[in-house]
Amino acid sequence: MKTELKNAPLERKDLEQKRAAALAGAEGARQMQRDLEVKRAGFQSEAAARRDKIARLKTQQMQTRKNEEYQALANEIAYSEKEVARIEDSELDAMGQLEEVAVLVATAEANAKNEESKVASRITDLDARVESFKGQLAEVEAERCALAKEVDEERLRLYDRLFSTKGGNAVVPLEGEVCTGCHMRLTTQTALRVRAENSITNCEQCGRILYLPR
Repeated sequence: MKTELKNAPLERKDLEQKRAAALAGAEGARQMQRDLEVKRAGFQSEAAARRDKIARLKTQQMQTRKNEEYQALANEIAYSEKEVARIEDSELDAMGQLEEVAVLVATAEANAKNEESKVASRITDLDARVESFKGQLAEVEAERCALAKEVDEERLRLYDRLFSTKGGNAVVPLEGEVCTGCHMRLTTQTALRVRAENSITNCEQCGRILYLPR
């Protein structure tokens, strides 16, 4: 229970990171959409400016009486019309990308909404579990305190030290003549002492307290 309580903040952080990643994905897709809309608007503005220029050039062309100037204006008009066609193609390409990105945005937003709902539910469950463990832990610690009063102080210190250094496995069963804590073979004499159950017997290798399983 202590391990669960210790890991709870890490689990919460992991869940919040997943939610943040999903939200960031949706925002990234929306930003891509906004960038494309700005790009398309730029093409529209540029094309409009070119068309205005073509209109002015044609007006000048109608007013000029010089063949050289007329031809120069004609060349510039032709070039500008090609540029308009190029810009319109770019605009169409941007519109096609916008359609694709719209699907991406919808998918990313749906994923973000789903992930947010899942994360919120799991955080609620986590909070409930944490509160439950806190209550259970208080009861267990109170029970342990009462039981510890009946144990010899020196043996209790030994148990606490082993519990702390052996990953919570202070007391382990004997299997044949092998300690299941460190998986080392014991001497026959030590194994006999465990089987006799007359005293607390420790593993010669790891120090864990041994007992005979039923």
